[in-house]
Amino acid sequence: MKLLTVTNLYPGEDLPHHGLFVEERLRHLAAYESVDAEVIALRPGAGGGVRKETRHGIDVHYVAVPTLPVVTNWIDPLLWANTVKPLVKEIVDRSSDRVVLDGHFLYPDGVAVTLVAKQLGLPVVLTARGSDVNVKCRNAVMRRWVKWAARNSAAIITVSQALKKKLIEIGVQESKVTSLRNGVDLEKFSPRSEDLAKNTSIDETFSLLSVGHLLQDKGHHLVIDALIDVKDARLTIVGKGPDEAALRRQAARVGVEERVTFAGQVSHSELAGYYRAADATVLASAREGMPNVILESLSCGTRAIASDVGGVSEVVSSPVAGFLMKDRTAAGVVNALSLLRQSPEDRSATRRFAVDNLSWGPVIEKQMSIYEEALAH
Repeated sequence: MKLLTVTNLYPGEDLPHHGLFVEERLRHLAAYESVDAEVIALRPGAGGGVRKETRHGIDVHYVAVPTLPVVTNWIDPLLWANTVKPLVKEIVDRSSDRVVLDGHFLYPDGVAVTLVAKQLGLPVVLTARGSDVNVKCRNAVMRRWVKWAARNSAAIITVSQALKKKLIEIGVQESKVTSLRNGVDLEKFSPRSEDLAKNTSIDETFSLLSVGHLLQDKGHHLVIDALIDVKDARLTIVGKGPDEAALRRQAARVGVEERVTFAGQVSHSELAGYYRAADATVLASAREGMPNVILESLSCGTRAIASDVGGVSEVVSSPVAGFLMKDRTAAGVVNALSLLRQSPEDRSATRRFAVDNLSWGPVIEKQMSIYEEALAH
């Protein structure tokens, strides 16, 4: 089977942290002997041309695609399809295997991939990942495009049951949609043996970790405000983004500046160390699909406090995994943290929860069956 992934969510030398979750899933799929994986990574608005990298043994073609924000990108699917079609055809023509197109993020990526699939007579499987459904599908034009792509695809995968439900609510045929959560690399994200029995901080403070782009929707500002009432807590924020200066000013304004550390962007390989050092990870997002931050934290033995959005409740389903915030507010963070501290758990129990529930194995097996069925029909 030739699996040709087409998406703007893929990392490269230019964007090393972009779409790592798509690459991670593809790496596990490519481990199958029967799968020959290749990627077309779209770069909206970038300079012209195509460049190629090989990442983890997978050839990746980075293609600049035009975008027209002036018309709210309603015609981006057509522009992107016309741009990538020649390269897709070239890859298909030189492949000795049957080809399945694998599109991640429904709009405009998935729609563009489906347009190409119809023109070339290829099966396409799409994956919905979060804001493509939660945000894009609020727009009537984009929603109509997504419903068209759903009708003309072999299958749609969602990374949470919540996303599946939303797609069905907007009119996507239920039989087309399968929910398959993300998995986690249990080796990369693992606790140190000396930490497994810990359930309190190694020093006199309680260490909180908040990971994500420094944007309003990620809720870092709520965690900063929560420190006002949690006097013994320190917070480390990992990520970068346009709100950094505002967050620093906020920390100073509310008097917690000395207890907040901005670690900036760290490599994926370094991130495990931050989870291990934390007593709890906080995810106060306004919206999520299936957040890798939670999966990675639990795999390191660190429980989570999270807003009840997207597929979060499908993972934070037990005190051994953590607690959901009743309200997405600073008070909601404080209350959830209080519950967590009143219900201590050994990190080894949280690690076992991750091993038992969050590995890639069952996910990849089901995904392979979806691709094989797409080829059969």
